[in-house]
Amino acid sequence: MFWPMFAVAMGFLGLVVLGVLAVRVFVEAQRLGRQVTDSARRINRAAEDLERATASAARSVDAL
Repeated sequence: MFWPMFAVAMGFLGLVVLGVLAVRVFVEAQRLGRQVTDSARRINRAAEDLERATASAARSVDAL
């Protein structure tokens, strides 16, 4: 009777461990998604700044 109960307990423990790992993966995936969104926002802002600087430089060259 000991071995069947032991097997059930180990199965339950395994499910708990898998659940904890799944939660950790989910949290890290959300964190990665936020970082990707932030990076994309920063890249877009830098691209807009570069575009404005290019337009300003082109106008100053035309003025010469």
